[in-house]
Amino acid sequence: MNGYITAQEAAKKWGVTSRQVQILCKENRVPGASRMSRIWIIPEDAKKPTGIKHSKERKIG
Repeated sequence: MNGYITAQEAAKKWGVTSRQVQILCKENRVPGASRMSRIWIIPEDAKKPTGIKHSKERKIG
């Protein structure tokens, strides 16, 4: 699709795993990303979201 890249392509571009890109998309942290069937499509000019956001708190001890 013109103007869009896959999660795998975004992962390579941003230096993260494709799973991390999928999670960012699912959390609505990638503007313009949408899901077509089982594939996330991301605008080519989308920037890598900054900061880490944990969805679950970790218990230690």
